[in-house]
Amino acid sequence: MTHFKFRKNMSRLMHKLIIFISFVFISSSDFAQQESNPFILILGTAQDGGYPHIGCTKEHCAIAWEHDSLARNVVSLAVVDPVNKKWYLFEATPDISKQLRLFSQLTDHTYNFLPDGIFLTHAHIGHYTGLMEFGREALSTKGVQVYAMPRMKQYLETNGPWSQLVNLKNIELHEMTADSIIALTEHISIKPFLVPHRDEYSETAGYKISTSAKTYLFIPDINKWETFDKNIVEEVRQCDIAFLDATFYSPDELGRIDIKEVPHPFVIETMELFKNEDALTKSKIWFIHFNHTNPLLWDASKKEEILNAGFHLAEQGMKL
Repeated sequence: MTHFKFRKNMSRLMHKLIIFISFVFISSSDFAQQESNPFILILGTAQDGGYPHIGCTKEHCAIAWEHDSLARNVVSLAVVDPVNKKWYLFEATPDISKQLRLFSQLTDHTYNFLPDGIFLTHAHIGHYTGLMEFGREALSTKGVQVYAMPRMKQYLETNGPWSQLVNLKNIELHEMTADSIIALTEHISIKPFLVPHRDEYSETAGYKISTSAKTYLFIPDINKWETFDKNIVEEVRQCDIAFLDATFYSPDELGRIDIKEVPHPFVIETMELFKNEDALTKSKIWFIHFNHTNPLLWDASKKEEILNAGFHLAEQGMKL
């Protein structure tokens, strides 16, 4: 991409961001007065390394280094029950301190600063290392409720520094069972399920989040869809909103990296898989977990391509 074209695309993107921010971010007073149904807030959309990415000096990173408004936290969701004034965090990312602050700001400080529970997917750095902020060197919390699958729980219990969080009771671990329902409130329940991924230290979970208003699917990390023991098309049909792995847009951005080392489904593959589905099914898909090389973070024309095809892009700060 030429320098001129890149700057033109970024100018268009900045304009769209201004419109988006004015549309998505409701006023604090409206938030406090109008909410009764459970909802989700998106606290991060980037792959584990965030955006801009450490060591990245390419122009698409450089402009995000220059403009904080373009930076994106690592992927994370907040699930909120406004009736019971409880909220639950999905993923404990390296950006957790910023994300807790962002949640507090978006909800006008009407909820506890710490979530009523944290749900982890797996032991890759962008999904659990934020737990370190609960240790004695930082917030020194007491009894933060953390939910994990069996291998993930064992990993945290038997490896430092995470085991110290357990021993000092900074966090309290709860073991989940795949495909079992966890009722959090009368309005929110969670069902974890296993997904194929690079499981070096733990298994990997996805989540079905059921509320009194809508049902959400959360799969930020997975290998190719054909390795999944569920039919992803059918899973999307059965939910209202599906947050799906969009780490890479296409193989073009991998360079010398062997796809076997990072076998995520490309966005173009997911689009192809759903191309014959009706508009309603396509509209349920919200792509999330963008690697810093993914043009959907910074290329306005690519973003328009996705939207015109009937899909959606998760945006930090968005409420669903």
